Amino acid sequence: MKKAFTLIELLVVIAIIAILAAILFPVFAQAKQAAKKAVSISNQKQMGLSLIMYSGDYDDQYPREDGCTLNDSFNPAFNIQPAGTNPLPWCAGTVSTGKYAFRDNHYEWYKWVVPYTKSQQLFFHPVIQKDPTSWTTFGELAGGYALNLSITGALNVKMDGSGTVASFGDRKSWLGGSQTSVPGPADTMLIMEQITSSVVGGYESGTTANKLSLSYYPLAVREHWSGYFYKTGGAGSCGEQVGVQDPTTAPFAAQVPISYCDGHAKTLAVGQFLANTPTASQYGIGFGSDLCSITAAYYGHGTPAWTQPWPMWGLQ
Repeated sequence: MKKAFTLIELLVVIAIIAILAAILFPVFAQAKQAAKKAVSISNQKQMGLSLIMYSGDYDDQYPREDGCTLNDSFNPAFNIQPAGTNPLPWCAGTVSTGKYAFRDNHYEWYKWVVPYTKSQQLFFHPVIQKDPTSWTTFGELAGGYALNLSITGALNVKMDGSGTVASFGDRKSWLGGSQTSVPGPADTMLIMEQITSSVVGGYESGTTANKLSLSYYPLAVREHWSGYFYKTGGAGSCGEQVGVQDPTTAPFAAQVPISYCDGHAKTLAVGQFLANTPTASQYGIGFGSDLCSITAAYYGHGTPAWTQPWPMWGLQ
C-alpha cells in the first residue's frame, strides 16, 4: 500500500517553510545592506588616503584646481571626441549633452585622485549609484560621495581658454587648504556620503559684491543638515519634520559613512552628526532659508564666530 502525505501534513510543511522564509528574508536583506555599508566605508577610506597621497605630491596642498581635459569623463559615452577637438564646450556648459563632462573641478573632484586609486568604480556608491549609469544631465556623477570644500577650497576659472579666475570664484579654505593646517585631522570630516551632490558646500563670509577671493568656512549649520536628513512637510527651519528620518538620505539605517582628514573612515549616526554641528546661532551667523538648499556656496549671513570647538568641522 502506497503511503502519501495528507492534506493537513502538506499544509503544515508549507506553513513551516513560509515561517522560515519570513524569518530569514529580512536577515538576508540586512546582511546584504551590511555588506554594502562595508563597501562604502572601504571606498571612503581609500578616497581619503588618495587625497593624503595627492597632498604629499603637491606641497601638502589639497586639490582645488579647475581644468578642462578632452575625453576624461567617467562616463565613457562622452569620451568619443576625435583627438584635437577643443574640449572647452564640454567644460563651459555650451553643449546640450554632457555639459560639463570634461571639466576637472570640485564637482568632479574624483578625477583629481583617480590616478592614486587606480579605479573609477570606487567612486560609485553601492546604494545611491547601483551601477555606472548614474549621471547628472551635466555628465557628472549624481551624488554618492561628497568632498568637504571648506577643507580643500574650490576654484572656478573662466572656461574661455584664458585660465583667469571667474567672477565668483577663488574660494580658499579658511584653514589654508593644506593637510597639516587641519587642527584635528582625526576628528575633521573630509568626505561624507551624500545623495544629491558630489560636494559638501562651504560658507563664504561677506556678500556677492566681490567673490574673486573669499575664505571658505564649513557648512556647519545644524538647521541645514536637519532639513537634509529629515523628511519634508514639517515646521522645521528648513520645512522638515523634526526628528523624522528620511531613509533615502542615510540609507544605512540612519548611519552616515564619513572619511576623516587622517585617512580613517567610519559611520556616524544621523543624530550624532547633528549633535556635532552647531546651530546658526552657535556658529555666529544669521539663519536664512537660502541656507537650506544643497549647493556649493552659501554667503551673506555674516562672518562665523563660534565660541566652542566643533571638531567634526575643524572648528577649534
